[in-house]
Amino acid sequence: MSCQRAYYYCGRCGQGVLPWDERVGLTGRAFTPGAERLVSLAGCLSDSFAEANEKVLPEMAGLRVAETTVQRTTEGVGERIAAHRQGGRTFGFSRAWDWQRDARGRTCAYISLDLTGVRQQAKNGGAAEGRMPYVAMVYNPVPELPADSPYQPPAQAVMQARYLSGLYDLDELGLQLRKQAAQVGMERAEVWIGLTDGGNGLEEFIRQNFARDPVLILDFWHAADHLTELAKLLHSDDEEQRQALLTRWCHTMKHEGGQAIVEVLQAHPLPRKKAVQDQHAEVMAYFIKNLHRMDYPNYLANGWMIGSGAVESACKTVVGQRLKQAGMRWREYGTNAMCHLRALFKSETGQWQAFWRRQINEKRAA
Repeated sequence: MSCQRAYYYCGRCGQGVLPWDERVGLTGRAFTPGAERLVSLAGCLSDSFAEANEKVLPEMAGLRVAETTVQRTTEGVGERIAAHRQGGRTFGFSRAWDWQRDARGRTCAYISLDLTGVRQQAKNGGAAEGRMPYVAMVYNPVPELPADSPYQPPAQAVMQARYLSGLYDLDELGLQLRKQAAQVGMERAEVWIGLTDGGNGLEEFIRQNFARDPVLILDFWHAADHLTELAKLLHSDDEEQRQALLTRWCHTMKHEGGQAIVEVLQAHPLPRKKAVQDQHAEVMAYFIKNLHRMDYPNYLANGWMIGSGAVESACKTVVGQRLKQAGMRWREYGTNAMCHLRALFKSETGQWQAFWRRQINEKRAA
């Protein structure tokens, strides 16, 4: 099918433009918008570009294109999404979420972020150092409240989430995450909760970008991992004693808090083995540094989440399931493009559709 349309040329800058193409969503890939959307979706969700080309597209639409075409089209869409994000744009209409309530009836909004490794390949096919894309989210989880709580969520309630992922620097990620939070009405939530592990810079990221006195919580399971490593060294030959000790420590930490587990660890007798003493000192330093984020009895009493399972799951579903298959290696531009593409698709219903409907909001202050 051929189509005639007006072409405009700028004599000063030498650039040409086809306004009608932009209006209807045509790009340089020689696909209609519908075909480009389908090809990029297949490339985004299939285990590989080859599978999208050989199995998915022929089965879905009788469409046969080269594997390289699937790859370039998919990555090209991801690059467009990244460019819109970098330009300060958002997709779709602003719509405030109905934020879930905690045990005291206060509405709560959560922010979390993490890093996940993606193996890389050099331009000539050789080895390259891996990259660590960020995965960040603003979300509205379903709280686990006592059965008699008057603030029980509806039986059909599900978690709502907006994801961002890519090879960001923290300043850019913070700006874009604030824009996502603004679109879902985070300012209407009474309590803001930042839930992260002990990674360098993550606590400061939450404080700088969500400065309305957020509650900062250290992921309980990352803290428990430190106890696990110490217990392994203390009882390397006795699994039963190791598990019993770890269970007691975790119970103390969860139900009595960070200060209580620090006191227990300080009083615990240590052998003279250097490896044990070094690990003990490392765990103590980690807990003391994070004591202000380890008031787990209070967090649980309020009905707040204490585990970063949501963002760890996002690392798997947004990045891992597509970019970390066995034997996969990526270039930087492909890593970044695919992270942006999958983050948009995995976000709440309506974000993916808004991008393809070109419901794109221009830059506003965040």
